[in-house]
Amino acid sequence: MRTEDVSPRFADLDLWPTGDLVAALVDAQISAASAVRASQQALTAAADEAAGRLAGEVGRLIYVGAGASIRLGVQDGVELFPTYGWPDPRLLYVVAGGAGALMESVEGAEDDAVEAVRLAGEHALGAEDVVIAIAASGGTPFTVAYARAARAAGALVIGLANNAGAPLFAESDHPVLLQTGAEVVAGSTRMAAGTAQKAALNILSTSIMVRLGRTWSNLMVDLASSNIKLDKRRLAMLRRVVEVDEAAAAAALKEAGGHVKTAALIALGATRNAAAALLARNGGNLRQALADQAGAQSVTTKVSREPRT
Repeated sequence: MRTEDVSPRFADLDLWPTGDLVAALVDAQISAASAVRASQQALTAAADEAAGRLAGEVGRLIYVGAGASIRLGVQDGVELFPTYGWPDPRLLYVVAGGAGALMESVEGAEDDAVEAVRLAGEHALGAEDVVIAIAASGGTPFTVAYARAARAAGALVIGLANNAGAPLFAESDHPVLLQTGAEVVAGSTRMAAGTAQKAALNILSTSIMVRLGRTWSNLMVDLASSNIKLDKRRLAMLRRVVEVDEAAAAAALKEAGGHVKTAALIALGATRNAAAALLARNGGNLRQALADQAGAQSVTTKVSREPRT
């Protein structure tokens, strides 16, 4: 495996001046980003199909892996509710060794393929679920076994690995190769391999959320977190979506319970219930809901202006 190779380029690394050491590590991180660039086509296809599977109301986004790889997966997933309002019940983290392994190493957990298969059965996977399986080596038995079971159950499997020909790819609908090669410190895949994984996860989850209509333009209109800074951001976002003054925007946000999408429709004349119905009818897509509302208002205006006979 290339990620486990010992590169002669970094021989006697412990004797290098700190400046040279840092420069080598910086170069490796930049190279990791280039590895992600090479995977753009695979990430595009994966994001499009994942969004299609998750477009309903029951499909889950599931991250599976061991060690550093699943820690990156969890880091990615936990941001989706505060940033995009993606519901926590529709997120699942499958961690080799259990939740405790996020903080401390659990020896042998990554090799437990039997436990992975058991968990896959317990999770009652189906065609609306999307599994993102992450393994730098691409051969972690726990991760590969879960991916295999998930795919057999009809779930969509996206496999992220840093070695060509990885066993994980054979169990994936969308294999994503992040070919980072040998590490500066041999085998330390939390470094370049981890950087490529983190970037790919950022790209993948963000693309899925945008395709699911959880942004309007490039604004986070499903923002769920709340604090003074973010409440101000909501107000500014709403006024970018609809041309209303600050007082009207604040009133609409208050009536909408802080939900920018709902507030935009309220600010343009809808009741809260009507706004919710518009969003539901348009799959939560604010741009489509606004067009729907404008069309309905146009018809109403036309009818009201027609002369009576």
